[in-house]
Amino acid sequence: MAKKQISERRRAAIELPSSPLWGWALVALMALFIIAGIFLIATGGIADARALGGGCVGVVRVEGEILAESVPESFFDIGVAGSEQIADSIKKADERSDVKSILLIIDSPGGSTIGSREIYTALKESDKPKVAYFRQMAASGGYYVAMGTDYIVSEPDALTGSIGARMSLMQLSGLFEKLGYNETIIKTGEMKDIGNPGRDASDEEIAILQSIVDESFDEFKQVILENRGSRLNMDAFEGKVLDARILSGRQAYDIGMVDEIGPKKRAIEKASQMAGFDEALEVCEMNEKDQSFFGQMLTQALSSLVAKEKVGAKLQY
Repeated sequence: MAKKQISERRRAAIELPSSPLWGWALVALMALFIIAGIFLIATGGIADARALGGGCVGVVRVEGEILAESVPESFFDIGVAGSEQIADSIKKADERSDVKSILLIIDSPGGSTIGSREIYTALKESDKPKVAYFRQMAASGGYYVAMGTDYIVSEPDALTGSIGARMSLMQLSGLFEKLGYNETIIKTGEMKDIGNPGRDASDEEIAILQSIVDESFDEFKQVILENRGSRLNMDAFEGKVLDARILSGRQAYDIGMVDEIGPKKRAIEKASQMAGFDEALEVCEMNEKDQSFFGQMLTQALSSLVAKEKVGAKLQY
């Protein structure tokens, strides 16, 4: 009898009131949750709710060598975001209402001319305030992409500069001879096998490739002049930069290649101020996928190598 009374008391404790008003209240509460969920999805997800509290600074990262094509992450490879993926992240930041400004964090030695231009173009097409932050390295193509922003903050010891373009040709004829390897080229034009590693490049071939490198360099220089011309010390720029030397953040500041020396915190503050906010906004990551801890360590190690030897005649910044 005692067990039966306890069971009846427990059942009574969880029974809902029989009043029809209670049922309608429960339905209304469930409908409210559904409507709120639909609203958040339709307006860009929970992140857009930040807009009610001021918004955020959208962070886009350019890390490691700049590639035109993404490298998928696998067990043997950390994966690298290509320029198209980074450009998409910039476009996403430009379209989101909660993102008030864009912070481009650069830690790259440069890379693909096509990839660098693609990221630069995406930045120029954005109407939002844009700040670049040089962490450890923003050299060559890493500096090129920063030209798409409105303001540059650099760590004092970050490496930048290396303004130029290059190709590298590999000559393996001596090795082929030792290995007994022989190759016969059948071609239709004199220059069809330009860059063939099995022989020395002719003077005419080198002149052709040099003209392409010079053309790319002229474009690079023009992009810098268009975006920072009035801020540059032109004598120092022409005498100490256009020979493609590496500079520290301090040296770049003295020449006018960066606007301010400071840490990441200062770059966030500046991006917030340019968006019209007195206080620093929170940040929201725009890159589709963050690297693992191992991936970040390997990226930093690779980024410390300024000169990279490439096989074949590949144009790079």
